[in-house]
Amino acid sequence: MKGSVLVIDDEEKLRNLLSRIISLEGFDVTEAATAKAAIKKLEQFEPDVIICDVKLPDANGVELCKQLKTISRSSEIIMLTAYGNIADGVHAIKNGAFDYITKGDDNDKIIPLIQRALEKSSLQQRIVQLEKQVGQQYNFENIIGKSPLFLNAIELAKKVTATDTTVLLTGETGTGKEVFAQSIHQSGARKTKSFVAVNCSAIGKELLESELFGYKAGAFTGATKDKKGLMNEADGGCLFLDEIGEMPLVLQSKLLRVLENGAFISVGDTKTQKVNVRVITATNRDLKKEIAEGKFREDLFYRLSVFQIELPALRERVKDIPVLANHFLKLFSAKTNKKISSIAEDAMQKLLQHNYPGNIRELKNIIERAVILESSEQLSVTSLPIELQIADTKPQTLSAFDLSSVEKLHIQKVLNYTKGNKTEAARLMNIGLTTLYRKIEEYKL
Repeated sequence: MKGSVLVIDDEEKLRNLLSRIISLEGFDVTEAATAKAAIKKLEQFEPDVIICDVKLPDANGVELCKQLKTISRSSEIIMLTAYGNIADGVHAIKNGAFDYITKGDDNDKIIPLIQRALEKSSLQQRIVQLEKQVGQQYNFENIIGKSPLFLNAIELAKKVTATDTTVLLTGETGTGKEVFAQSIHQSGARKTKSFVAVNCSAIGKELLESELFGYKAGAFTGATKDKKGLMNEADGGCLFLDEIGEMPLVLQSKLLRVLENGAFISVGDTKTQKVNVRVITATNRDLKKEIAEGKFREDLFYRLSVFQIELPALRERVKDIPVLANHFLKLFSAKTNKKISSIAEDAMQKLLQHNYPGNIRELKNIIERAVILESSEQLSVTSLPIELQIADTKPQTLSAFDLSSVEKLHIQKVLNYTKGNKTEAARLMNIGLTTLYRKIEEYKL
């Protein structure tokens, strides 16, 4: 079958004729004579296309259209009427109808119209699937960690999901603040709306203002037309402001106004716009220290930190390292089509001993690199970065081994600096390219 179609019409002969025409084209057709019967059908299955008469004994089809779209979000609706009416047609489209045609023309137009509606329905179904995948990816059940500090952070986050309260996520870089923000959003009432993430440290002061609040044509050189900002994009949903401590003071005052009354003015405009957004922010800075130094507004801090959650550093949750490492191993083994099933005990010990200044993000990068280098079915010490391999070497003993280790570490750092460019690395170290290749083979870099 090409797809499924639900025909809603109280005229039995016309309904049967239409169903026959459609089924002969290979579609699976279901019929309903009333709005009530149609709604019951939708409780059992979700058709790709719905063909609905405007005049039904128990409902107005144009008004029913909105209800049908609510129940069966992916279905595309084609409205049928005995008498064409432009006002009804416009109203039907506004209520979510795909198209609106007059009876009598339907025999010639209906099949091509269904085909087009089916294409849109398929795309809509794909969007719904992707949204479900995002929802499954970003939920608290998928956040890995069992240490008490981390579990406490998860419990706090779960409690705030049911509200629209502003949340401030604090912690070092790489502790998973954006994952928490996404999970809070996906577990709340706004999950069907946009989640817009902005890194305040990655955008310049002038650009950040126009990106956040939009601008009017002529506001600055190059502004040839009006542009809506990310604040508009997040309307009804959630705005996540990462590295909020990097936001310039002049923008902090504009953000404060949004938090107080949902109002802002675009760059170059004079009219106030209103939005309804939930704001979640994150920082790795000590905002109270920033306030003392005059770099952050105290009133904004208290509005943002209504509900504050501190995410622990990875070194504070050492017991979670094996679980996270094995999770990343499985992930990157699948991505690289390798069958690496475990981490060697001595390699795991090296992972446990590391301090992780980059936290979870650093561990993830370490495992990804190790998987790429590993040639066996078990992740070994030799696949780990050289810093981890020699972490417990005692520098007091000036043996040949220690000197080799220092040389190996130096070569690895230079190769990292040149992003693997061996010719450039040899030039920087003032050695021959042949010598470098020999050293790389010797140290298994």
